[in-house]
Amino acid sequence: MPISPIQRACSTSALFTDLYELTMAQAYKAEHMDQLAVFELLFRKMPPNRNYIVAAGFADVLEFLVEFRFTDDDMDCLHSYREFSREFLEHLAALRFSGEVYAVPEGTIVFPNEPLLQVIAPIMEAQLIETFVLNQVHFQSLAATKAARVVSAAEGRSVVDFGSRRAHGMDAALKVARATYLAGGDGTSNVLAARTYDIPAIGTVAHSYVQAHDDEFASFEAFASLYPRTTLLVDTYDTLQGVHKVIGLSRKLGQRFQVRAVRLDSGDLGRLAVQARQMLDEAGLQEVKIFASSSLDEYKIQELVKSGAPIDAFGVGTKLAVMADAPELDMAYKLVEYAAKGRLKLSTNKLLYPGRKQVFRQVQSGRMTGDVIGRFDELLPGEPLLQPLLRHGQPVAHVDLKESRRRLQRELERLPVHLRRLEAASLPYHVTFSNNLKADFESACRQLNLNVRSVEHDTKP
Repeated sequence: MPISPIQRACSTSALFTDLYELTMAQAYKAEHMDQLAVFELLFRKMPPNRNYIVAAGFADVLEFLVEFRFTDDDMDCLHSYREFSREFLEHLAALRFSGEVYAVPEGTIVFPNEPLLQVIAPIMEAQLIETFVLNQVHFQSLAATKAARVVSAAEGRSVVDFGSRRAHGMDAALKVARATYLAGGDGTSNVLAARTYDIPAIGTVAHSYVQAHDDEFASFEAFASLYPRTTLLVDTYDTLQGVHKVIGLSRKLGQRFQVRAVRLDSGDLGRLAVQARQMLDEAGLQEVKIFASSSLDEYKIQELVKSGAPIDAFGVGTKLAVMADAPELDMAYKLVEYAAKGRLKLSTNKLLYPGRKQVFRQVQSGRMTGDVIGRFDELLPGEPLLQPLLRHGQPVAHVDLKESRRRLQRELERLPVHLRRLEAASLPYHVTFSNNLKADFESACRQLNLNVRSVEHDTKP
């Protein structure tokens, strides 16, 4: 069966790049510029109400680079562009990624100006992968950060990803499900995501099933007979009447009653949870849990938890899937070294230090106290965060979702308490540049005949 256009677009294709990456690649070829370049992926500032970012998405980058090639179909497409010469296209057809990649381990908490990922490769190879690398790490890091905040707000209560239907496309839906599990969530409603990432698939029942029956009680009885340990949705008509009917079902079934939870999906969730809990307890159904959904995010969950609402689990959908309050991160993939020479950038509010870097994390008494960004070859106190992922185009490390999940939990435990809160901290995490890196910056400025003091004053990093 032929591959559909949608399947082709969703595959790991080298064509997932911006046109200017290809035109620059041809220019590099024409100018015989083929020496090693170092590109670094970083973000410049925190989104609103964020105190940290969770680094994620490296598994997809790893797979993309190992499989990187322009297929016959890709080349057929590129031959239709008049910009490209036959010689250049022949070069692309034989191109494979041969470089090195370093990254912070997935699940690491990171901060502005710190390189999350480094690519060290011939400049054409490093340039062509920019779009994919940014696309995956940007989105998945935002999703993992949002999910971590949701899980934190739940304070140990179960969190399930319900966002697939309103996510911005299939790839986003799958990656949000993965990010939610990475952040400590219990699973996803999406079966493909569950299979793809080996995470639990969790589901209840929709209003349409209840509506399709002439009687709400009959729908509960029928569904529970087929799925005894199910969660019943009680708000199709009247929430408390729905709870009353679940109690009635328990009396009818006696010891055969095994329903695990009732789900509240509308109205004042806190008030309804209190009333439902009281009704269930008075009926001797203390083991029946309360599951809540409906436009939830970390702020609403925090409010419900702090109010004492007796909710045991949360289904979180749209606002997590689209990262509603912070859908973008000022992330960039920038050249910092070419032909063994540091390269800088002095654009307003976009200053870039030259040279390949390392991040050294300071930890005292089990708490993170600050990071220093230094030269890659510096020996500074602290934990060096960037670790090798690929060498000579081949993986030297594996990105394991369950290990990433464990790592993030350890990271959050050693993050200062004030930085775990949902509101922006008045005292951000301390990140500084090493003296050697500052000296490199000043030297590069002098080589460009720039006034170092005025540059630092106007574009302080």
